[in-house]
Amino acid sequence: MDKKGILLNHKSIRSFLPRIVDDSIIMKIFNAAIRASNTGNMQLYSIILSTQPKVKEDLLPLHFNQEMVKRAPLVFTFCADINRFNKWCKLRNAKPSYDNFLWFSTAVTDTILAAENAALAAENAGLGICFLGTTMYNAEEIAKVLTLPKGVVPVVTMVAGYPAKPTDELTERLPYQAVVHFERYHDYSDSDIEKYYSELEKLDKMKNFVQENNLENLAQVFTNIRYPEENNNLFSKKYLDFVKKSFRME
Repeated sequence: MDKKGILLNHKSIRSFLPRIVDDSIIMKIFNAAIRASNTGNMQLYSIILSTQPKVKEDLLPLHFNQEMVKRAPLVFTFCADINRFNKWCKLRNAKPSYDNFLWFSTAVTDTILAAENAALAAENAGLGICFLGTTMYNAEEIAKVLTLPKGVVPVVTMVAGYPAKPTDELTERLPYQAVVHFERYHDYSDSDIEKYYSELEKLDKMKNFVQENNLENLAQVFTNIRYPEENNNLFSKKYLDFVKKSFRME
């Protein structure tokens, strides 16, 4: 598939063949990640690749027992990392001042850019990938499994491998008009919201989600079931506490 095809035909793959991925492909993924844009050429991230069953077993419950963590041959954990750069600075008699919120945000930006490059390289090599948002929910526990030092915080996980079965179905997306603004931000009127979300709400599978959960509409599936307030508050505090501790922020 050409590069445009990869960009426009991305699918999240959650089922993989028990097939080993060649080291040459893994190195292409790493090299693509390393070539991503980053802040000041500091590359404030680290990538942990887990392939051993024991490590993946330890990670499995921390990703809410999603089987793809165990079955995917490659599990990449992308981490915001000021540890390496700080150590270099200190060895060169330069005083680093990067253990604060600004530089955590900077490191997260670098990390996400590297992760997306890695995903594109993996798909270009014929692999399927899926990003896991659960990484932030149990970041401290994941850090312990991966023996991450202070200054290194897990941000996102990507599983990769050869798809067990092909799928032609693309995940629905909002139309470009819903997310693109020209010159300045154009706030959304009620009619805009109705227009941009109506096609999503009309899909049979979305209607089924609403019906299965005995709710009034799709928005309530998100607020009541998928991302309820109590979970948002719990995991937000948990992640922030760990970031503060790891980055020594007051």
